[in-house]
Amino acid sequence: MAVVMETLPGFRDFYPTECAVRNALFAAWKEVARRFHFREFDSPILEPLELFTEKSGEEIIEQLFTFEDRGGRKVALRPETTPSLVRLIGTRAASLKKPIKWFNITENFRYERPQKGRLRSFYQFNVDIVGESSFSAEAELIALAIESFSLFGLSRQHFYIRLSDRQTWILWLRALGIGESSTQMSLLNILDKWERREKKDLEKDVSRCLPPAASVQEFFIRAEKLRQSNTLQDIRGCFDALNPNDALEEAVNQRLLIWEKLLEELDALQCGSFVRVDLGIVRGLAYYTGFVFEVFESDLNGRALAGGGRYDLLFEKLTGYALPAVGFAVGDVTLGDVLKKYHLLPKVTFPLDCFVVFENSTRKQALQDVGSLRQNGLSVTYVLGEGTVSKQFKKALEYNPNFILFYGSDELGNNQVQVKHVATRNVALIEREKLVNFVRNYAAGSKRE
Repeated sequence: MAVVMETLPGFRDFYPTECAVRNALFAAWKEVARRFHFREFDSPILEPLELFTEKSGEEIIEQLFTFEDRGGRKVALRPETTPSLVRLIGTRAASLKKPIKWFNITENFRYERPQKGRLRSFYQFNVDIVGESSFSAEAELIALAIESFSLFGLSRQHFYIRLSDRQTWILWLRALGIGESSTQMSLLNILDKWERREKKDLEKDVSRCLPPAASVQEFFIRAEKLRQSNTLQDIRGCFDALNPNDALEEAVNQRLLIWEKLLEELDALQCGSFVRVDLGIVRGLAYYTGFVFEVFESDLNGRALAGGGRYDLLFEKLTGYALPAVGFAVGDVTLGDVLKKYHLLPKVTFPLDCFVVFENSTRKQALQDVGSLRQNGLSVTYVLGEGTVSKQFKKALEYNPNFILFYGSDELGNNQVQVKHVATRNVALIEREKLVNFVRNYAAGSKRE
């Protein structure tokens, strides 16, 4: 007895209905990108392994599908698209008009334990602005992120944006006397996991990073206060409590001014009500350099649905060509889960313009018209094998077409086709030369409605 093969763990099959839902998500993403005037690009699914280790370090290898190809090259299935974007733009950076507003929808692969919201194969909507250093790029992307969820019927009761800033955290660490860049990065990684780990484990990690004389408990108290800040005044208070020197005070003032301008721009874009100042978001990826944000589900057990931020140093690191950049991504798995939860998954149908029924003696003429109808952009099908007229009509009703076209010998003797409009059950005899226009005009009217 044959063994039925199953999909690999963390991978999915897409039957026609599931595939249609997936494609509806893709179509909505492309529509949002069009509204914001982003241009689509694509890149290979297989890339040199070095492209990902240069960005994320050797430890990333454990999360990748890697192998050596027949040419002896170490390669990997892409786990994300940002390194490929950097490679593409870096190759032609001097000739590309700035700012570069690109998007793509890609299948990505990560070798990690499959769980709710995380699979080993997933699709992602990636959107980036490259070559623009002002806060307006963040505002534009946050507005696009909000639109990409709103288009499916999700609203403020379903999701919100948590907006944070790694530069603010770095200034705060400097105010604490922690100026070493590597130590700052280590502490930012700890802060990124703050909500997901036990306090005793966090304390242990923090103690390894702080100077010997520093108080771990004091760090916790001050860090928690900054994490819970939800206004610029709250953030200001956290710095005032540390009595920063004049130079640092000026840097804080400048950063808070940028914060203020960004929030004002989001208000102007009619997005401010979705956005919450939330320093609890840090995002652990080391390449982020400024504002970071995550889209969160609004209920009590809310989880991150999308995320991104500014990464101004990655281009120079990977290509030697310095370019400011900001981007975000949303995956189809988490989006699909939240749409299903709120009964907002796209309703998919497989519309059919015409089902053709014919007698054996009229098959040739019927198929000639099938070809003409299809060539004019109409969807048409019929019973491929032999079947009685009654069986063909029965099959036609299963497909629920707009029209059933019957080619009877009597009708064809007058060069006519019997046309039944299924919804109204109206039946008319239409001359064959007028058939295409008759059906096409109806289909065009239906699309306009």
